[in-house]
Amino acid sequence: MAWPQHLPPPDPQIVRVLTHQQESMRQQVKIQEPDFELKLLAGCDSSFIGENILSVFVVLKYPELELVESVWHYGPVELPYIPGFLAFREAPNLVQAYGKLQHTPDLIMVDGHGISHPRRLGIASHLGVLLNKPTMGVAKKVLTGKFEEPAITKGSLTPLTHKNELIGNVVRTKDKVKPVFVSPGHLIDLETATNIALQTALKHKLPEPTRLADHYAEVYKAEVQK
Repeated sequence: MAWPQHLPPPDPQIVRVLTHQQESMRQQVKIQEPDFELKLLAGCDSSFIGENILSVFVVLKYPELELVESVWHYGPVELPYIPGFLAFREAPNLVQAYGKLQHTPDLIMVDGHGISHPRRLGIASHLGVLLNKPTMGVAKKVLTGKFEEPAITKGSLTPLTHKNELIGNVVRTKDKVKPVFVSPGHLIDLETATNIALQTALKHKLPEPTRLADHYAEVYKAEVQK
């Protein structure tokens, strides 16, 4: 994650503060077999619009995957972009959006990484600690780690490792499409997260919770840009 040359370097004091906060939150992350019954599954996604951010939550019945509700929150971004600390830009607005939900999900699927992050605190883990909720990450691109390409058929997977640690699975959710990167966020384990990602990937590459969150982000973006 090299620093973009066209941007001024970040304030060292801000980096120190964020690093300390990130380390403190990382120590709170719990990777474990789930102790909840999954009936309501949420998906969330964020989209930056200039210096503002739009965050969306959808809630689906599980296993039917019927949409129960969708909410959004739009607000200013209060932190400059710093590689490795993107979650600090996204999380406050996601928390605001989450607070608008009328239904409390048992698990949140985040469009992003959980522990498959250089310091094991991607947005899914970050959000899970903030909300004290089970979370998992499903990302479209790798952030860190090494892997071999899984077979081209749906359900194929390979491990994602970093510094000899298993941090996620590279999962083919649809035949002959690029894989997604699944990782536990908080209060869930990798096996369960992987199974849920596959079970909820119906006709598309993305599982339904994050696919619908991404869809509604585009719908609501059109509203805020009117």
